[in-house]
Amino acid sequence: MKNSLFDSGLGRFGAWGLGLKQCSGRLVLLLVALLLPALQAAAQTATDTPEMADALRGNGKIYVVVAVVTVVLAGLLAFLVSLDRKVGRLERELNE
Repeated sequence: MKNSLFDSGLGRFGAWGLGLKQCSGRLVLLLVALLLPALQAAAQTATDTPEMADALRGNGKIYVVVAVVTVVLAGLLAFLVSLDRKVGRLERELNE
């Protein structure tokens, strides 16, 4: 009998290594994915200030960075919407 967690890439350190025999591998991965950002946020101190962001803000270039990020995200959103429309059209043609 094969171990489904071993096949999914968790190996012997998956749910059985943690003592969670009743949990699925996805639950363990979800737990790890939710726990890691919380640990990183807890590790930061108040004295950690990003000098690069201060310099960009001081020169007024932070607005250029925000504009570029906004344009890239808008482009990705437009691409996904057009792709969804194309896939929907192909599905309708296939069903007819």
